[in-house]
Amino acid sequence: MSAHDPLITTRFDATSTADDVVAGVELAGLRAVVTGASSGLGRQTALSLARAGAAVTLAVRDVDAGAAAAADIAKSAGRDNVRVAALDLADQGAVAGFVQSWNGPLHLLINNAGVITAGLSRTAEGWELQFATNHLGHFALSLGLHRALAAGAAERGEARIVSVSSTAHMRSPVVFDDIGFGRREYDPQAAYAQSKTANSLLAVEATRRWAGDGIVANTVNPGGVATGLQRHFTRKQLDYLAGAEAAGVFAYKTVGQGAATTLVAAVAPEFARTGGHYLDDGREAYTVPDDAELFRHPHGVKQWALDPGAAQELWAVSLDLIGSRFGIFRPC
Repeated sequence: MSAHDPLITTRFDATSTADDVVAGVELAGLRAVVTGASSGLGRQTALSLARAGAAVTLAVRDVDAGAAAAADIAKSAGRDNVRVAALDLADQGAVAGFVQSWNGPLHLLINNAGVITAGLSRTAEGWELQFATNHLGHFALSLGLHRALAAGAAERGEARIVSVSSTAHMRSPVVFDDIGFGRREYDPQAAYAQSKTANSLLAVEATRRWAGDGIVANTVNPGGVATGLQRHFTRKQLDYLAGAEAAGVFAYKTVGQGAATTLVAAVAPEFARTGGHYLDDGREAYTVPDDAELFRHPHGVKQWALDPGAAQELWAVSLDLIGSRFGIFRPC
């Protein structure tokens, strides 16, 4: 898609729900993985997919919570097509274990899970936790499941990856010379923003590399949704959110409305064979300059989140960080 092509639109908007998007859609035979699906947006996404007939795997850190969610989803959907698997995105060994346990084709990978921290936390490798979880975990998962997705594309004619980002991406690019906050003062909002930009760049580069295999990846902004993700907010973060709401930057959506754009990227025909796009309110968002103000463009996407050069650099840096230390993570 060139800069002069029209933005991709659909019949859905900010008021649409996830169930609206899958209404009349038959997903029998489709296998999907949704990370962070024991609550919030992930749970609603999994429920709507299950209602449409997809076989859904809830990839969750807390298996007990995931099992309870799976039982509720199966009961609500009236289908026995939901399973649970353990996945801690902050633990590369756990990601490798999930990938190694996966059998058969995969048609849809929804990288939904995310963390927000109030202060600096690091993984065993020393990686800043938000970047490690929100980006590196999903990067390793996507890379490890590439062959399964390619098999899924060969089976159904397409496979999709959906990366859940945020308006927060507008607050920071990926700062390549200090991704891990080794020198700069730690700011949890900036760290989260960097990880959300990384989510978008992953979709850009995955599409460039894998479109030939029938795999496309797109990024979504769910909008303002009150979920458990906010439970670790600092007072500064809560005040910023309140100020943004008061300024009319966003209005809170229901969980069903928040998951709608994820479902658009996942099943809408408009995004079946095209990737590298950032969706907002059910359609492709308009691009704004990197110096644009968030409060003036709450439905836009900054250039740095779609920059192909940055996407390629992030891919290379991410490969270097995870070290391809598990045999399944071969550069491809």
